[in-house]
Amino acid sequence: MHQVRLFFTALQFFTRLPIPRWVGFDPAWLNQAARYFPLVGVVVALIAGAVYAASFKLFPPAIAAILSTAAGIYATGAFHEDGFADTCDGLGGGMNAERTLDIMKDSRIGAYGAIGIGCLLLLKCATLTMLPSFGVLAALLFAHPMSRLMATALIWRLDYARAEGKAKPLAQKMTTPEFAIAAVCALAPALLLIWLQWLSWTMLLSGVACALAATVWLARKFVRRIGGYTGDCLGAVQQVTEVILYLSVLAGVHTSSQFF
Repeated sequence: MHQVRLFFTALQFFTRLPIPRWVGFDPAWLNQAARYFPLVGVVVALIAGAVYAASFKLFPPAIAAILSTAAGIYATGAFHEDGFADTCDGLGGGMNAERTLDIMKDSRIGAYGAIGIGCLLLLKCATLTMLPSFGVLAALLFAHPMSRLMATALIWRLDYARAEGKAKPLAQKMTTPEFAIAAVCALAPALLLIWLQWLSWTMLLSGVACALAATVWLARKFVRRIGGYTGDCLGAVQQVTEVILYLSVLAGVHTSSQFF
């Protein structure tokens, strides 16, 4: 029951979805809830996938992809997109750690953030549009949990860069067993997709390798620029690796189709 409460705590923190009243709340649970961040991604993927499946029957694939993306953004309250935009602004305009953190904390969006989030959303929708319908559902169920695992890795391995902030309750060091739970939550949907033959081992391995490389690169940049990570950095890693995982599925589908 405690683990169920931790999952609902993560769901409440990372989305705008309502949770049962019996769950209750304890600030201490926030320190342990990050282990279920990838499982929250499964919920978001199911919502986005359901909207895509319903829209695909009524509209062209491009419209279905846009509506699906919008549904995911609405479910999370643009939590991760906001973090990505703030990170673009901070890294683009900050000359030192203090200035970078100040820019990232500013609620206003600058040129770097606007351009970055615009390109990111266009790339997401364009990639999903190019996939067959089963490929979109596979990409969503693969990318949402796995990209959140990549973001969780920052909590596991890095120090929090602020004395306070919106991710501070989740910024305590994760233990390796806690990260292992997060990894299982991310890998289980991918293995199910392989069993259903919606995803190939090549897509899984190449996608994880590329997402991991991007995560390591971003983590090193965060440490060099601000001495650790913030909640915005988590959002940036999640968004970047989500797109990378979409692209890995598209590359796999495109490559396999060349042989038919």
